[in-house]
Amino acid sequence: MIRLRRPATAAALALAAVTTAVLGFAGPASAHVSVNPKEATQGSYGRFAFRVPNESDTASTTKVEVVLPENAPVGSVSTMPVPGWTVAVEKRKVDPPIEVHGSQLTEAVSKLTWTATGDGAVKPGQFQEFPVSMGPLPQVDRMVFKTLQTYSDGNVARWIEEPTPGAEEPENPAPVLTLAPASASASATPGAASAGQAAADDDADEDSDGAATGLAIAGLVAGLAGLLLGGLAFARTLREATPKA
Repeated sequence: MIRLRRPATAAALALAAVTTAVLGFAGPASAHVSVNPKEATQGSYGRFAFRVPNESDTASTTKVEVVLPENAPVGSVSTMPVPGWTVAVEKRKVDPPIEVHGSQLTEAVSKLTWTATGDGAVKPGQFQEFPVSMGPLPQVDRMVFKTLQTYSDGNVARWIEEPTPGAEEPENPAPVLTLAPASASASATPGAASAGQAAADDDADEDSDGAATGLAIAGLVAGLAGLLLGGLAFARTLREATPKA
């Protein structure tokens, strides 16, 4: 009986160790300020939310400042109203200007600052999301949003460290949006897509016409066969009804 219990005990200990390790790593990571979704496509427009959890046991989050990366300007940035919060939008000059969808981009949003009013602060044990709409997203691999989180007791959490691929996550990582190149199908011109659809419609019409012609021919053949059989039957009836000499 002892030999049967030892493997179970060892398995239980191993499972406990793995569970502790997983929970130990997952806990702190989930408390960081993040951007959701975490992935998007270059050149596209999207809705994103900066998720801000409160890590303090005694103070509330009263202000959130998000700095947009200077090396990845976005032509259009708009915010969604958040109850109990006001938002200030700061802009900067883009010098030299860059071309975005055929237009010269000379100005871009540089910073978004949300400030709590009244009872809107994020209390201990809570989190708040701050939605924005952005686009067209720049032709870069990623956007790093350095963020400052101010508490009611004056403390400031600085989420400004840029994660390095292949390295351990920094203690205070900045939210990162990963951008993938647009696929060939997504980058196809509308004219080419319309031409392809028109060709497909033409093929469908030709198939439909061919099918209709085939059905008409088949119907004609069936009609002629019916007339022939009917004539033969009528002639046979006449022969049988005629008295024999």
